[in-house]
Amino acid sequence: MVHRIDDDPRRHKRASPWRWLLLIPYPALLWVPFYNAVEPRFLGFPFFYTYQMAFVVLTAIITAVVYLITD
Repeated sequence: MVHRIDDDPRRHKRASPWRWLLLIPYPALLWVPFYNAVEPRFLGFPFFYTYQMAFVVLTAIITAVVYLITD
């Protein structure tokens, strides 16, 4: 039996609403005046860098959750 690309059931699957979670980091990191501060410091790092590094970890967690749920 020959399978065509059009016969792939995953292709016709509706996009999962869980993928909306992937948009969370964008406004949180693009709005720089919100986190453009030196204080409070965390382990000697200014808040500006701490906030960005926290979102690196948070974005990885969100991506993993969305991947596992929609797989």
